[in-house]
Amino acid sequence: MSESVRSRLSPPLAIGNVVVHSRVLQSPLSGVTDRVFRRLVRRYAPDSMLYTEMVHATRLSHVKDLPRIMEVDPKEHPISIQLFDCRPDFLGEAAQRAVQEGADTIDINMGCPVNKITKKGGGSSLLRDPQTAVAIVQAVVKAVEVPVTVKTRIGWDEHEINILEFAQRLEEAGAQMITLHGRTRAQGYAGPARWDWIGKVKQVLSIPVIANGDINSVEAAVQCLDQTGADGVMCSRATLGYPFLVGEIDHFLKTGQRLDPPSVKERLSCAQVHLQDLWVYKGDRGIQQARKHMTWYVKGFEGAADLRDRLCRIQSVEEGTQLLQAAIAAL
Repeated sequence: MSESVRSRLSPPLAIGNVVVHSRVLQSPLSGVTDRVFRRLVRRYAPDSMLYTEMVHATRLSHVKDLPRIMEVDPKEHPISIQLFDCRPDFLGEAAQRAVQEGADTIDINMGCPVNKITKKGGGSSLLRDPQTAVAIVQAVVKAVEVPVTVKTRIGWDEHEINILEFAQRLEEAGAQMITLHGRTRAQGYAGPARWDWIGKVKQVLSIPVIANGDINSVEAAVQCLDQTGADGVMCSRATLGYPFLVGEIDHFLKTGQRLDPPSVKERLSCAQVHLQDLWVYKGDRGIQQARKHMTWYVKGFEGAADLRDRLCRIQSVEEGTQLLQAAIAAL
């Protein structure tokens, strides 16, 4: 990483009036970034901004109790709660509840490519409806005093890449940071991320721009920051089964030194903590969710395929713990 880039990234990240002492963020991931997962990321990245799973604003307005995905541990700040919807008034009300829960910032999802979200006018479908997107940002900014940010994509498809105008309108509406996934909605998660568009957006905005997409290693993060001029990076799917990544990148950006990657034993020990904490937090439902996490952790060593197959069928925390402890002992 060049000295000019290191110098540019050395001050803390300012998101409106919120100061974050890390340029590396953990992406919101549906079904993944609950309190248990965030606690593991925080263990290795004490300063990074973390995000909850996205919360449906309309659904939230019809329930008396906050959903568990909005539960924030007082020890996990800085934390952002991500909301999605297409109704500005519902999003404003949801943002107020999120702030009451402890959100340091409110993030609006305008990038999710999943059909069940876009068909209802949320997620990346807002790229095709900038008027509503602007109204959403304005409504949420008016409703809360914490900074409002947006996570979005470069466009709907290759023929509708409208991110430059879209991002400028969001900034004018009051957004205080944009996280840009360098793919179109049509791409989903396929093909390389278009970091060149992140660089173009950075050139036309005065608010921080965070690069997202293919940030899967220290090397990728440094290359992306060099290429785009972005103010930081957000790690997403590369953290599945690897909650160490945000901390590894953050450490390198701050010190210029690479941390040794975790050994197989350390990864399996982390998986064991993850399993046990999910059981404590969610009971039997936590065991069901743990199965997918275990398959992400268990790879790249002799016997991994067999262990993975057995872990994806566990029925209890005891069964999973025994399998992991036996694998650790055999290393």
